[in-house]
Amino acid sequence: MRTVDVARRAGCSVQQVRNLERDGVLPPATRTATGYRIYGEIHLQSALAYRALAAGAGPTEAKKIVRAVHRSPTSQVLALLDAAHARLDAERTELRQAEEAARAISSEPIEDVRASDSMGVSELAAALGVRPSTLRHWDAEGLVVPDRDPARGTRRYTPNQVRDARIVHQLRRAGYRIAPLRALMPELRRARRLEDVASALAARGAGIAARSKALLDGAAALSAVLSLATSAPRDPACAEPAQVGCR
Repeated sequence: MRTVDVARRAGCSVQQVRNLERDGVLPPATRTATGYRIYGEIHLQSALAYRALAAGAGPTEAKKIVRAVHRSPTSQVLALLDAAHARLDAERTELRQAEEAARAISSEPIEDVRASDSMGVSELAAALGVRPSTLRHWDAEGLVVPDRDPARGTRRYTPNQVRDARIVHQLRRAGYRIAPLRALMPELRRARRLEDVASALAARGAGIAARSKALLDGAAALSAVLSLATSAPRDPACAEPAQVGCR
């Protein structure tokens, strides 16, 4: 295949094919006497694997995984793929917990704030029955981030931030961990109704499902690359299959 053939079948540009070869995602192409690149099935499957894995795990991780096929033992390739699946599974678990947390705060109206609710860290800690250090920890984790007094730099919680603190306190008492709350609280701040939060979390779930399907597609192409790499004839002067880049 020519460069343009691989680009068309993989759904990318000619320049991207060249870039992937440069980055080691595709093994080095054979060159004709006049310098034109000639690609084989292993190059196409490598490009397909990269495209799918990039959609599922991101371009950086996808390059690392496919590059490992051409340079590392199969066990390392599989370990990298397993790690990508594990990260996605962790996201799915956190999302499910965030969805449960959103349902758990149905008794806490999102817009139930009053101008008089503005408080300092000690006042809010006393109102919630927690230590000031707990509020500082929530601040560091991005759960409830207060304003700062311009003169003294002390924390000052606006009514909306007091509301957020009440919600976090309620959910922490119910046993929810920091990670799902970190995923939930930005949606609560953007939303006007709990229905909006549910819709945003559902959209995130659809995104995770799409990335999971992309990882599945990438794994199929990756399996083809592994088969081609291990079945290629070996150059005795090189530890790698000849088709994968040895000359």
